[in-house]
Amino acid sequence: MNDLKGKVIMITGASSGIGESLAYEAAKNGATLILSARRENKLKEVKEQCNKISASEVYVYPLDMSDPDAIEETMVKIENSIGKIDVLINNAGFGRTEEFMTYDLNKAENMFRVNVLGVMYLSQLAAIQMADSRSGHIINVGSIAGKIATPKSAVYSASKFAVIGFSNALRLELKPLNIKVTTINPGPVDTAFFDEFDPSGSYLERIGRFVLTSDEVAEKTIKIIGTNKREVNLPFSLSVAAKLYSLFPALGDYLILNQFDKK
Repeated sequence: MNDLKGKVIMITGASSGIGESLAYEAAKNGATLILSARRENKLKEVKEQCNKISASEVYVYPLDMSDPDAIEETMVKIENSIGKIDVLINNAGFGRTEEFMTYDLNKAENMFRVNVLGVMYLSQLAAIQMADSRSGHIINVGSIAGKIATPKSAVYSASKFAVIGFSNALRLELKPLNIKVTTINPGPVDTAFFDEFDPSGSYLERIGRFVLTSDEVAEKTIKIIGTNKREVNLPFSLSVAAKLYSLFPALGDYLILNQFDKK
């Protein structure tokens, strides 16, 4: 699948941020695109830009990832009008930094519906399609927060731990069907995501040296399509930190609390 021309790629959360950059990067490589998010007007703007980049088809399907019925209806429409999806990139998600003691658990439930259950519903339906042709690739956008949890991100970290765990098991289940599963685990990315995650706007300033651009994440993600890459952790410094944290968790906890807790 190194040549994406003629391949159908579905991207969720494609109206802004990483998802928008993924759309442009995939368009550069000639893929047929299915763009999904809640904001149809923004999706149409992204589609227009993709059309300027590539002559390949771009389809827009507004979708609320917290609604399983909507996910199923959308997948039926896509299969009937376009056909099988070759690559699914589960990018939609959101987070919020807040102490757990005061966290509104109704918001936590909604976060899990989008970040975790939505990923599961959509992945299951895509995998059923892919199984018929015994080919395909599911890419789930997790987070370094799913490998290194920090204070004030308990709910978000839990949702991304779930995405990573789900992806690891799914990879083993789908391997006999020649369906690949990869997780992309970026650290902080300078996008509108942080409008919700950190309303104060100060977090990104304090961790500047670790901050990625959405274009960097998109480029790395599109490059691994069709490969057997298990996971991609970004940036390199946080990838190393995640490995060290798994080897020395007590030391990791100490450093997070005393050196790296910037929220």
